[in-house]
Amino acid sequence: MFGTSGIRGRVGTTVTAELALSVGRAVASERSGTVVVGRDVRESGRMLVDALTAGLRECGADVLTVGVESTPTIARAVELFDADAGVVVTASHNPAPDNGIKLWTRSGKAFGPDRRRAIERRVRDGDYEPVPWDELGVRRRRERAREAHAERIEGTVDLEGTPDVIVDLGTGAGGITPAVLAELGCRVRTLNGQRDGSFPGRPSEPTEETLETLATLVGQTEADLGIAHDGDADRMLAVDETGRFVPKDALLAIFARTVAGEGDRIAAPVDTSLAVDDAVAEVGASVTRTRVGDVFVAERATEADVVFGGEPSGAWIWPDETLCPDGPLAAAALVELADERGSLSAMVEEIDRYPIRRTSVSVEEKDAVVDDLRRRVDDRYDDVDTLDGVRVETDDGWFLIRASGTEPLVRVTAESRTESNVDAVFDEATTLVSESINRHE
Repeated sequence: MFGTSGIRGRVGTTVTAELALSVGRAVASERSGTVVVGRDVRESGRMLVDALTAGLRECGADVLTVGVESTPTIARAVELFDADAGVVVTASHNPAPDNGIKLWTRSGKAFGPDRRRAIERRVRDGDYEPVPWDELGVRRRRERAREAHAERIEGTVDLEGTPDVIVDLGTGAGGITPAVLAELGCRVRTLNGQRDGSFPGRPSEPTEETLETLATLVGQTEADLGIAHDGDADRMLAVDETGRFVPKDALLAIFARTVAGEGDRIAAPVDTSLAVDDAVAEVGASVTRTRVGDVFVAERATEADVVFGGEPSGAWIWPDETLCPDGPLAAAALVELADERGSLSAMVEEIDRYPIRRTSVSVEEKDAVVDDLRRRVDDRYDDVDTLDGVRVETDDGWFLIRASGTEPLVRVTAESRTESNVDAVFDEATTLVSESINRHE
């Protein structure tokens, strides 16, 4: 039921009102007495929130609704309103026909494997604990979730100048970001600022390709940088003052190196570039790798010496603030860094870039193929990590082969510190995949 980041899928087939009702019943039956509920801008979210809320109340949970807000705003509201759990109806960066459900703890961390399995079991078995008619949960509207989130962000940032920032909201739920930046003294312009869950301005997922308009606007104006969110604003990516997209691994390295010091660790998934390792090594820190998915990065970020966690997808976690990927907080932090250092491009230039190759192979039996690979590589290589798929360290790089968490695909990534070696590493990895596929045909 749960992929790498909550429940997601096509509305009406995978994600239905019946599913939302069942998840609500299951969450309440797991002794969640008070639950914060909110959603992103997708129109289908209205229906799903109603069904989810009915399930929660039927099994005795009180529901505090906060309406349409960013995912980090809703996740932070669990602690703000002294609730037991939070539920966000969102498909994050997925396209408009999709929706989903993500569950949050008081700490701002998404439900971990044990709690997800408990919800899955109850939904699968229909194991709910409805209460009598006179003990049904109540539904109340709660205000100030956004204001409280904004105040927390504003308390962490101190700007000396008045940066000029363009914020591309992708017609999503991240309206808190331009408001916070304006309050901090920035000159702010927005792109795709209207709320529209059909995402007419650009696809919900911010990438170098989908942010071309933002890049052009920043490059042709006096803006100091551009900020972009996905549909629920848990992700944040950027464009520098010249209009160049900031590579995702470079952004991770910039954030990590800023907060890390001697002996600290940075949590990042197994597909993270060696450029991040090299950048934090300069300040005496190191990278600890996790499975792909922000919930796994957040879990590692609970360890005492982990000072920052990030996924190159655009999910950034400051554990001293919250264990939820917080796009608006990341936006404010990046604006502050650019203000201090003079330009975002100067910081990007300090980060090494290494050649990387990626592909996805359509495989119905994806898990069986990766399991076969896992057995075979142990005999061939000395440095093998099977935390998430198969990651093999080579003399001057690495390759990763893992099953997609949401599609019938095997994903292959290879990186080397030298251009001359990366193709050989990549070919080695794809050959291994082909061999395992042939063994299962």
